[in-house]
Amino acid sequence: MDSPFDLIVVGAGSGGLAAAKRAAAHGARVAIVEGDRVGGTCVIRGCVPKKLLVYGAQARHQLEDAPAYGLHCDSVQSDVGQLFQNVRAEVDRLNELHLGFLEKAGVQLVSGWGRFIDSHRIGVSSERGGAILSEISAANLLIAVGGRPVRPDIPGIEHTWVSDDMFGLTALPAEVVVVGAGFIACEFACILQGLGVAVTQVVRGPRLLRGFDSELAAAVLEGMNDKGIEVLFERNLTRVEGKQGQLTAVLSDDRQLPCGGVLMATGRRPWLQDLDLPAAGVAVEKDRVVVDDDSRTSVPHIFAVGDVTDRVNLTPVAIDEGRAYADSLFADRHRQVNHDLVASAVFSDPELASVGLSEDDAVARHGKESISIHRARFRSMTRALPKSGPKCLLKLVLEKSTDRVLGCHMVGEHAAEIIQMAAIAVGMGATKADFDRTMALHPSVSEEFVTM
Repeated sequence: MDSPFDLIVVGAGSGGLAAAKRAAAHGARVAIVEGDRVGGTCVIRGCVPKKLLVYGAQARHQLEDAPAYGLHCDSVQSDVGQLFQNVRAEVDRLNELHLGFLEKAGVQLVSGWGRFIDSHRIGVSSERGGAILSEISAANLLIAVGGRPVRPDIPGIEHTWVSDDMFGLTALPAEVVVVGAGFIACEFACILQGLGVAVTQVVRGPRLLRGFDSELAAAVLEGMNDKGIEVLFERNLTRVEGKQGQLTAVLSDDRQLPCGGVLMATGRRPWLQDLDLPAAGVAVEKDRVVVDDDSRTSVPHIFAVGDVTDRVNLTPVAIDEGRAYADSLFADRHRQVNHDLVASAVFSDPELASVGLSEDDAVARHGKESISIHRARFRSMTRALPKSGPKCLLKLVLEKSTDRVLGCHMVGEHAAEIIQMAAIAVGMGATKADFDRTMALHPSVSEEFVTM
């Protein structure tokens, strides 16, 4: 069709940015539509600012350990507001960088909220769901609008926070209730505790971190309990009473938790509101955009990547999906993303990282008699002098018949950094023998993977 653009991307998060820049590098004329800041959840209100807060919490823990190394820091003052301000300044810097990257790539940024007029045209408004002020069209369209936190419908929910709200805080209350069992709930519970907040975590089910290896989840719980985080299982939040700063979280067992804030970390959902997907004929199922292995929707020239498809909701996956789409369409290099082997991490305290099958999944897929487990549990050298803190857990899940490593998992310091490298070996089909003949780097935590 006659249009100034070959591709319009709706959403300037990780997946949309990756696709837009890669398509432009292949010579396509690309526009990207975004009503919020450029960078998406990860850069603006997710992975990046969260990890900076993790480092802030860790710094306090290191100061607590300092006397064990002969260092006395009695005069250190804590300014949580300054930490949050510094984090926001770094996010601002990254936002500006992403704007520059788009300009350098030759991608036209259209500021405003986009929604479908039909299968080739996008209307742009100044506010979400507002009147259309302009429209653009292209032969190909990509949906990359990501997801948003979900708030349950209970009395007083308007007084609670979601994860997006946390990065705008200027101070922290003395006590916070965190609701949820997933990685966002666990990470913020540990961040808040590390920054001096008393934390109670309320979990609907019987365990933390469903979807991760249950033994690793138990090790994280042990570490959280060791830090003083109280975790209440098999309870629901039924209502929130009071006003912001002076709240009471009421649970399903009638227990009342006075606090200064309640964080709802009960999940995220693809953000389809006001996109008007029916106007384009794009099929939606269970609140997500339905796509095939090539990220194609029910409309042949419309694709979708990232959290809006609710496949594997991780930033590197969205980036790879976006690049694979652009390579396939504009460079004739067809490639599909492998969603079966994706490393993941939980930046809790202690940290958890994993790649491949958990013990639970391996048993379900291959049978208990067909797998074997190797594990090491120990207190790392960083805890030798402080004489406190959780133990590390390193774990290999093997297929007996082939000796192949089906899963590699860890709870402990630098777990994500270690598993990132292990993911290469697991992806190449490494066996236990391959691990065993790798010379250990001593003394290190990771050496246990090749000596266990």
